[in-house]
Amino acid sequence: MLTIRENFMETIRGGHPDRFVKQYEFMELLVDPVFLNYCGHVEPGQESYNGWGVKIKWQEGTPGPFPLCEGEDKLLKDVTQWREVLKAPTTEFPEEAWAPFIEAANKVDRKEKFATAMVVTGIFEKLHYFMGMEDAMINFYEEPEEMHALIDWLADWEIKCAEQTIKHLHPDALFHHDDWGSQRSTFLSKEMFDEFILPAYKKIYGYWKANGVEIIVHHSDSYAATLVPSMIEAGVDVFQGVVSENNMPELIKTYGPKIAMMGGLNNGVYDCVDWSAEKIYNGAKELVEACGKLYYIPGLTMGGPESTYEGVYEAANDAIDRLSREKFQ
Repeated sequence: MLTIRENFMETIRGGHPDRFVKQYEFMELLVDPVFLNYCGHVEPGQESYNGWGVKIKWQEGTPGPFPLCEGEDKLLKDVTQWREVLKAPTTEFPEEAWAPFIEAANKVDRKEKFATAMVVTGIFEKLHYFMGMEDAMINFYEEPEEMHALIDWLADWEIKCAEQTIKHLHPDALFHHDDWGSQRSTFLSKEMFDEFILPAYKKIYGYWKANGVEIIVHHSDSYAATLVPSMIEAGVDVFQGVVSENNMPELIKTYGPKIAMMGGLNNGVYDCVDWSAEKIYNGAKELVEACGKLYYIPGLTMGGPESTYEGVYEAANDAIDRLSREKFQ
């Protein structure tokens, strides 16, 4: 029997897996002082501020927090003033602050799993966290030079974060969030994405891969099928959060050898108040029969090993185990 890590690699590289990869099982997610400082913390039903000074709220019954960017809550009201307004969270912490996180990283059995660094809110999300979605969209058209400069600055800051995480934790995978679309469409055309966003990710992901990270998992629980070639160019190994609207069987057929798909069980459909194990199993069965055994990891589209409603994530794991017994002989 293959280890979890070996089975994952056989799946995404077109080899001979002996079972389906079970959602997030191949990643041991790590946090560190840099991550905790910039990400901030908020509980369901509460409001708080992240390390950038963005006001965030987690509405109960929703998958996670979201920024408040209207009126006086908007951090960056004029993109031409970003140099004066935005203060990057520090990336420097004393060695004693790193000690418990280093200990956690050292406990990961890297023969079984990838020790996985995390980045939550990527380049595009930072932009609309700072200025709101409407201003961000308008500024791509009306202030392209300022947006290019701001994105370059953010990419350089992300690399400073990566430098510290790599130095202390030596991760061999990266799990990076950045939602690039709604359920029906990308926020940016591929042409605009490639002009503004892709160069930053080539730089960021290139740095991680040049410094010991083997696998890049990018989370975007949205429609992003048109951006898959850009993901490949940026160095993404696994597109996680793939909602069904992306037509995963077609993506796997077209791009399978170059990138793997992870998801398919839309949280909005399966992670809901009236969820059932039977519904999850039937949905997963339909997916694995359509997508096959290679270049596909079945699971929920949530941006982490969790669910909004208690028991849903575990039910999806059970369904995948059952399907492995049925489909792998």
